[in-house]
Amino acid sequence: MRQIILVTGPSRSGKSEWAETLATHTDKLVTYVATAQVDHNDPEWLSRIEKHQQRRPNSWKTLLVPVELPVTIQGYSKSSCCLLVDSLGTWVANLLEQEDEVWEKTLQEFFESLIQTRATLIFVAEETGWGVVPAYPMGRLFRDRLGTLVRQLGTISNPVYLVTGGHILNLSVLGKPLPNTLTCQ
Repeated sequence: MRQIILVTGPSRSGKSEWAETLATHTDKLVTYVATAQVDHNDPEWLSRIEKHQQRRPNSWKTLLVPVELPVTIQGYSKSSCCLLVDSLGTWVANLLEQEDEVWEKTLQEFFESLIQTRATLIFVAEETGWGVVPAYPMGRLFRDRLGTLVRQLGTISNPVYLVTGGHILNLSVLGKPLPNTLTCQ
């Protein structure tokens, strides 16, 4: 039986480490789905990627999937698999130039892929809407798209974790879903 787990929180909160711990405890074949695009001209970015790589067990397979996330998820249909997707914010950023209609179609394909797989899915997502409204349109678009995606995914994920302030909170136990929340259809 498939399980969808969402791990969310602010930058540098430990959400990736918590997601990796959860993946390790599934006792399944783990595939780490990295949504980051490798930029060999950005040494700081490469250093971040390397730190993530060093934490992962050698037995995990790694896929670089900056754009085709729905297709990748559909390709893992066995219940013996666990996909750890890190991160949804980077995936949204990679697709930010899509027109609204194309983005809506991309979201539909994403949620359909979740229905079609039997694999355990663990998603890492950033919380970007806790601060001021960005002063520029592209920043607002990113914040709104990621916030909507995380909210929709949160309605079908169990558990949903918030990692912040050095603590892990299971929102599925502590919280209550919003009534009349956005659906993924």
